[in-house]
Amino acid sequence: MIAMLIGIQLTHLLAVISPGPSFVVVTRVAISTGRAAGVWTALGFAIGTFIYGCAALLGLKSLFAAFPFVYATARVVAAAYLAYIAIMLWRHARDPIPVAPAGAPSTQSALVLVRRGLLTQLSNPKVAVFMGSIFVTLLPPRPSAGLIAILLAIVVINEFGWYALVACAVSRPGPRQVYARLKRHIDRVTGAVLAGLGVKLIVAP
Repeated sequence: MIAMLIGIQLTHLLAVISPGPSFVVVTRVAISTGRAAGVWTALGFAIGTFIYGCAALLGLKSLFAAFPFVYATARVVAAAYLAYIAIMLWRHARDPIPVAPAGAPSTQSALVLVRRGLLTQLSNPKVAVFMGSIFVTLLPPRPSAGLIAILLAIVVINEFGWYALVACAVSRPGPRQVYARLKRHIDRVTGAVLAGLGVKLIVAP
C-alpha cells in the first residue's frame, strides 16, 4: 500500500511539474501581481485537481468512453477558455502594470484569483487525462474510503505545493522587474502559447 501511494505521488508530481497552462498562468500572475496572488491562484489549481480526482473516482473515463460527445464538448469549452485568456493578454499587452515591491498586497481579490486558477485547471487537458487514466489505473479495484481520502489529499497537496513554490520563486524582485520592462513581449508570447494549447486541444485526437 505504501509503495502504491509513493508511486502515485511521484507520478502525479512529475505530471504537475511538466509545463502547461497552469504554469504559464501562475507565473504571469505572480510576477505581475505578487506572491500572494500567485499562491491564491495555486489554491484554485488545487481545487480543480480535487474536482477532477473526484470525477475520476466516479467514472470520468467510463463517461467519456460511453458518451464521446461529452468529451468533445469538454475539449471545445476548455479550448475556448484558453483562447479567451490568450485574447485578453494580446489586447492588454501594452497596458502598463506597476510592479509593486515583493510582499505587497494584491490588487485583485482572493476570490477572483482562486476562480481564475480553478477555471484554468478545469480547462487543462493534462489534468483530465492524468486523472481519467493513470490515476484510476494505479488504484486497487475497490479502494476504501480512507485510501481515497489519502489519494485526494496527495494530489491536492502536490498541485498546491508546486505552484505555490513557483509563485514564491518568480515573484522575487528580479523577475518582477524584468517583467515590468518586457511586459508587452511576455504577454504576447504567453498568449500565443495558450492559444497554441487551445488549438492543440481541438485538433489532437
